Amino acid sequence: MFRPSAARRPSYAVCAGTCAAAIVLLTACDNTSHTATGNRDVRVGATVSAGVAGPQADGARGRAAPAPAVPRVRPREIPALGLRTRAAIPAESRQALVVTGDSYDSSLSTAVLYTRDDPAAGWRAATDRWPAHNALNGWTDEHWEDDLRTPTGVYGLTSAGGLLEPPGTMFPYNQSPDFALSGEGFDGEPLAGSFDYVVAVDYNRIPGASPLDPERPLGKERGGGIWIHVDHGGPTQGCISLPADRMRELLQLLDPAKKPVVVMGDMEGLER
Repeated sequence: MFRPSAARRPSYAVCAGTCAAAIVLLTACDNTSHTATGNRDVRVGATVSAGVAGPQADGARGRAAPAPAVPRVRPREIPALGLRTRAAIPAESRQALVVTGDSYDSSLSTAVLYTRDDPAAGWRAATDRWPAHNALNGWTDEHWEDDLRTPTGVYGLTSAGGLLEPPGTMFPYNQSPDFALSGEGFDGEPLAGSFDYVVAVDYNRIPGASPLDPERPLGKERGGGIWIHVDHGGPTQGCISLPADRMRELLQLLDPAKKPVVVMGDMEGLER
């Protein structure tokens, strides 16, 4: 901070004239007295506070200092998804169930539902991480009938159904006895109750149709009937399975107005 010194006399300017004696002027010929301070002159009488530009800042033109730049906050992304996978999520989708397989050939997965109610803020987790199963042989980028693999990718979720009454879901829900199931799974576990609640994955099907609809736009050889359903304690033939209480929670949270999708695949594939 610069201040005029009390022990220092202000400079005097001498005006040309015929006077024999020097006349001490309180102001210079341009009505301004200056105190030299290093390489910069500070006008006497101007108040300069530490850290605050005085009225003669910026070349004595009184130009205001530019406002500080406000850093741009980037929207939050879904963790562990690569650029290609993120780009496949439709811009209008505001719910995404992310199912992550342990490895390409594993039948063990986890699932988290994400939502982005505020696009500027980005995605946030709406649930805990749930245990899940996928197909016996793992995953595939090109699904075929009876390959016992779950198709990777991003698919719409547009309809639901089940053997039991809907648990307060907003989804179109088809309750039918045709969802009854019996027999044993690959590990000898009972399959009864597996289709108490299901959400159809829009792979090789007509979006919005009942999960029981047999239409296969890509042909029957490309498989179909890929659902998210109640876990029976072992690998599936191609579906994703979640514990019964998590299926009820999922059906209560999914909102057709938010254009929900499922993002599913092995961990390494989803990171691409």
